[in-house]
Amino acid sequence: MGLQQESEQFRATILIVDDSTDNIVLLSELLKDKYKLKIANNGEKALQIASAESKPDLILLDLMMPGISGYDVCTKLKSQPTTLHIPIIFITGMTTAEDETKGLSLGAADYITKPFNPAIVLARVRT
Repeated sequence: MGLQQESEQFRATILIVDDSTDNIVLLSELLKDKYKLKIANNGEKALQIASAESKPDLILLDLMMPGISGYDVCTKLKSQPTTLHIPIIFITGMTTAEDETKGLSLGAADYITKPFNPAIVLARVRT
């Protein structure tokens, strides 16, 4: 097994959840060289992926999505023993202090507003 294959085996997995293809592409381009990525374009798919046997190490979660909102996804994941340990970072266009407070009170580890600064996203994901 070559060195690249070994390091690939130990890379953290990030689940990107956003209903905007543009945001998924931007985040994927930013993170693909350092992390394994999984993608969900809605809350239902995010819950399925996060609950699967091979769980992500981190979830980047949009708040405003059709169907299940990011708040609801976070609440469901934090109420399940098998997913409550997965850190969630909200990445959202909702910029008020109340929005951020609500997200953090639901158990999110961090809150990044759009448009996001790539260097900030990389630093917060690394943390």
